[in-house]
Amino acid sequence: MDTNLQHGMDIPQNLGSRARARFVSGLRSYVLNNMASELRQDYEANVEPKWLESEGAQPVNGWEVLKAIRGSEYFKQYSSLRCATQELVWDTVIDSVENNVDSLQENFAKFSADQSQAQGTLSLNPDLEIPRYADAVDVHLMPGNYGGVDAAIEPGAIYDHGLNVFAFGMMGKQLNDIGWSMANFFRLKFPDIQPQRIVDVGCTIGHNTVPWKQTFPDAEVHGIDIAAPCLSYAHARAQSMGISIHFHQGRAESLDFEDASVDVVFSSMLLHELPEDVIDAFFAEAFRVLKPGGVLINMELPPNDSLSPYDAFYLDWDCYYNNEPFYKAFRDQDYTELCATAGFDTERFFDFQAPRYTYMPEEQFIEEMNDELSFDQH
Repeated sequence: MDTNLQHGMDIPQNLGSRARARFVSGLRSYVLNNMASELRQDYEANVEPKWLESEGAQPVNGWEVLKAIRGSEYFKQYSSLRCATQELVWDTVIDSVENNVDSLQENFAKFSADQSQAQGTLSLNPDLEIPRYADAVDVHLMPGNYGGVDAAIEPGAIYDHGLNVFAFGMMGKQLNDIGWSMANFFRLKFPDIQPQRIVDVGCTIGHNTVPWKQTFPDAEVHGIDIAAPCLSYAHARAQSMGISIHFHQGRAESLDFEDASVDVVFSSMLLHELPEDVIDAFFAEAFRVLKPGGVLINMELPPNDSLSPYDAFYLDWDCYYNNEPFYKAFRDQDYTELCATAGFDTERFFDFQAPRYTYMPEEQFIEEMNDELSFDQH
């Protein structure tokens, strides 16, 4: 992994910090690749036959697989080490961030004031009530959560550096492959739409917001999030890259845009962090603000009913052990029905396994867009 973030809000790290980051990233890769493969082998060889013997049938869903496997010693080892590596992701970067608070604040002030290369804006709302669903637990086991405790900008830097360790090189050079992939999927699938206004809801530090502006430079691009420190960091980050984005503090269920004024509403790995009623409200808001013919596009994990019981269990692990309490409930829903309830025309509903734009030539991306490949193959 490259420990350099390649933008102006990066912070200096000594050799020890870089070595720790690479070690934890490698350990996480080992857990999610080698150990995950062995976990499945253990399930198929030992756990599933015992369940079949005792219940008279194979597990029918992810919940039954969890009930069957959680007594397995290998599952306990796997889960323990996976939780430990998740905590180490944050522990590895927090000291570096805390040792560079002054430089972070100085760079924030510098890039925010400099409008010569980018004319982005930052709008924070100190009166915004942070909902309990986002504040009650440390999501992803991140200490202090995304809003932090009396923090101006540090949680944004912790998330940026932590995500770099977490991703072990699988999210693009600037952790932006999802943004590039979704923006270019949209560009190629809807060539007749030249968006004038694009809104990224749940943007955190703007790493997937920026590629939309880079793909559609004439569009007005907005990023919405509830976490003020992440938005402050996102603003300075984008300004340092010379990219004009408008960041706003707000909630997904109450978008501050006029009716029929937006061409694209985008979210990336947001929905599984929301309670069901908030998802319904967000979709209703997206329907309200989109122009006729506008597009709501959400990057998410596949629904449970599209997966084998084991795969459903494996993806739902985060719900039980990674402080993501709404993860499984979201993936148990019918995505088409979610859209229909908000008023969207189900005949225009589309889902796809996204190829990764920054890892392949565009010709291959176009080819894979039209192929029925699995999640793992992409």
